[in-house]
Amino acid sequence: MAFILGSGSPRRLDLLAQLGITPDAVSPPEINEDPRPGELPRSYCARISREKVAAVQAAPDDIVLCADTTVALGRRILGKPADAGEAAEFLHALSGRRHRVITAVAVRRGDRLWERDVVSQVKVKRLSDVEVNSYLATDDWKGKAGAYAIQGPAGAFIPWIAGSFTGIVGLPLAETAALLAAAGHPKFKGVA
Repeated sequence: MAFILGSGSPRRLDLLAQLGITPDAVSPPEINEDPRPGELPRSYCARISREKVAAVQAAPDDIVLCADTTVALGRRILGKPADAGEAAEFLHALSGRRHRVITAVAVRRGDRLWERDVVSQVKVKRLSDVEVNSYLATDDWKGKAGAYAIQGPAGAFIPWIAGSFTGIVGLPLAETAALLAAAGHPKFKGVA
């Protein structure tokens, strides 16, 4: 049995290491991550994690873990910005407001699937143009849903959260451990 992480995210690797787990392989799948017309953020996030885990090649006894993190401002999905202009647009939209960060986790072993999504609330302080431009200059926004990472320089913009910090980073650890235990990961033998 191998454990395969279906993600190229260094943050997810770091979070798994906090659980004492190193994947046997890292195999990010190539799927279309465009939201469907009218798709709501939570159902979008769950669908993407399911599609990712289904797309990873694995032997029948291998355990595959995939996740997707989505920033939702009301019904609007703020994905990974295409460029600095879109990143600035996202940051200005989040400025002074609360939003949700949804991370959906899917674990597959053979034809069995375990999944869970975790929704956290995040408040961003009111941001000045100088703060936004200084943050954009760090390039920390690149590849990040909603154009920020709470564990990076943008953490200074976030005075309040409710929910899972590790879920906001990209992999809710308590829920992930429970899913891996259910799938029979040897690290969690006797836990489920």
